[in-house]
Amino acid sequence: MKRMRKNRALALVALSALMIFLVAALARPAAAQAPAPVAPPAPSSMSRPVGTVKAISGMAITLVTDAGAEVTVQIQDVTRIVRIAPGQKDLKSATPATLADIQVGDRLLVGGKLGDDAKTVMASTAVVMKHADVAQTQAQQMQDWQQHGIGGLVSAVDPTQGSVVITQTVAGVKKTITIQVTSSTIIRRYALQSVKFEDAQRSTIDQIKAGDQVRARGTMGADGASFSAEEIVSGAFRNISGTISSIDPVAGTITVKDLATKKLVLVTVSSDSQVRKLPQGMAMRVAARLKGTPAGAGGNGGGGQYGNSGAAPSGGAGAPGMNSGPGGGPGSGGGGGGADLQQMLARLPAATLADFQIGGAVMIVSTEGSATAGVTAITLLGGVEPILEASPNGGASQALLSPWTIGGPAGEDTGE
Repeated sequence: MKRMRKNRALALVALSALMIFLVAALARPAAAQAPAPVAPPAPSSMSRPVGTVKAISGMAITLVTDAGAEVTVQIQDVTRIVRIAPGQKDLKSATPATLADIQVGDRLLVGGKLGDDAKTVMASTAVVMKHADVAQTQAQQMQDWQQHGIGGLVSAVDPTQGSVVITQTVAGVKKTITIQVTSSTIIRRYALQSVKFEDAQRSTIDQIKAGDQVRARGTMGADGASFSAEEIVSGAFRNISGTISSIDPVAGTITVKDLATKKLVLVTVSSDSQVRKLPQGMAMRVAARLKGTPAGAGGNGGGGQYGNSGAAPSGGAGAPGMNSGPGGGPGSGGGGGGADLQQMLARLPAATLADFQIGGAVMIVSTEGSATAGVTAITLLGGVEPILEASPNGGASQALLSPWTIGGPAGEDTGE
């Protein structure tokens, strides 16, 4: 699933911070084993690259750093290699490893002397985290967001009280939930033009505004109307419904005529975008559910071939339906709720721009974007003609689509 990249990305960010901490600890035992005290190299000659193993040739490892650069790591006979598990906070449980234990795709932090070419590191220490271990942790984190996550549209924020009030639309019924934020709550916010969760930056509650989308992980109160948050991520997103005016597969863009504003919107479809196309039968079933559903918030007049899109040109997006955990509860689905559609989307095969045609109807959740750069698609959904026909007052895109995947973002505090 393409959205798994987001979860993977956050796990890698957490790993980077952890490994930077660990390399200092690794260097001390190695120095203690030296036969005689040796003056440490000048700080400028030391390097601590962290990234993903791209290739291995003999004793040389090609490492793609988190900054996107390629570094050659030269493993030596004296290089100390250890393996750690995701989430491990110290080296107490680290296990000795060898070069043979390192594989392409693994995460690696290296400490050593930087070569004269500034592209080679003579490794004195190497900390490896296995790709399989990371994948398993990501799956567990994703499950945690599924079971203990809620999401919705922000209606009010009170920084002094540490509260964020959201609304959810489930089966056409609005529900209000107050999310309580404490000093230990991790708060992040998406970048304006990015759909990558790793680009989300540490934030504060006062940066969350009415109209934002919020996804929180934590514990639902017994009353079903309060939620204690361990982690929150927020952002301003757009919901766009319209027809395709042009497609450029090479550039990875489509131009959509917004049915609400009657204006053309340039939409970039990246490798991180969730692209799906509903089979006609599925679209008709979703449309049948919507026909008896009260209008969603955010409609702003208009009309058009498929009815008003309910797009929010200012960047606001409608409330998604989200799974709150086992046993139902807010956002657990039913009716035409977004949780149902998100689960259906997760099971559909990925589509490409080649599967779309000029004149076809689409529903899009995108970044806020700008007038000049356009927007970047988070979710691009085709085959929605019956859905837009069934929602002439603009509730479809807001009620059904969400900027989050069904699993939501996952990860832990990096300590940054």
